[in-house]
Amino acid sequence: MKTKLHIFKTVAKHLSFTKAAELLHISQPAISKTIKNLEQEYETTFFVRKRNSIELTEEGKSFLIYVNKIVAIYSEIDEQFLHKNESFPEFIKFGVSTTLSNYIIPKVIAKFRMQFPPTKFDIISDNSENIENLILNEEIDFGITEGNSSNPKLNFEKFIKDEIVLVTNVNNPSFKKGSIDIETLQKIPIIEREKGSGTREIIDAFLVENGIDNLNGVVTLNSTEAIKNYLYNSTDYALLSINAINDDLIDNKLKIVDIKGLSIERWFYFVKRTGYLSNSMEKFKKFILLNYNF
Repeated sequence: MKTKLHIFKTVAKHLSFTKAAELLHISQPAISKTIKNLEQEYETTFFVRKRNSIELTEEGKSFLIYVNKIVAIYSEIDEQFLHKNESFPEFIKFGVSTTLSNYIIPKVIAKFRMQFPPTKFDIISDNSENIENLILNEEIDFGITEGNSSNPKLNFEKFIKDEIVLVTNVNNPSFKKGSIDIETLQKIPIIEREKGSGTREIIDAFLVENGIDNLNGVVTLNSTEAIKNYLYNSTDYALLSINAINDDLIDNKLKIVDIKGLSIERWFYFVKRTGYLSNSMEKFKKFILLNYNF
């Protein structure tokens, strides 16, 4: 059952039998058969098959909630009884984009070192473009970035999904209904990230895809923290990762303004040189995926 649930979780995460087969090193027919057997066992349908894609049914979404809990318990059991003597490199050096380095990776590293205190880390924080250059120049083995460039020399593997939202000072009196349309989005004063940042690349691509010529950028800053500090003292706006503002929402410093009919989503990626086997990345990635349900 453990293997069946792991296969289900992988298919549900990527919504692809082909991708699941590739990641799990199992044939696609075997993946399909496993899902079919689960559906027969629980007398329901977990996925809707379309011509070129699949989607989770409502039953599938509910089942996934339980699967995540069960897989997490399996991981704890394995960690306690199977991997307690597992060794990791004494030193791991990698790069992360600024959003990840500020809001996600520190929690991961802290938990990692509680279980494997001998391992030391050197983590370089920079924008996605610079992290990719460090990988290409062989200065670091791998990175975790916000962008997914088309450079054939780099291999990208999906890590976690993120959402970029429009935020402003909680005391901003404008748009009391809490939402704006696309036309208004192009007029309001926006604080932007610098060119080369993963966030900026995602936003620029989003604008092109939705036929938006440009935003009214009034200030450019090179970090999310700098933008947040600006917003604490202003009624301007910014497009930021939801992961970057969770505490600000709780502390009632910033608020989200919905953009009608639009949603900006992106993936964070593990990045390494194409054809390069990074043992430290594979072990670190395995730890993260076993211990976190992002």
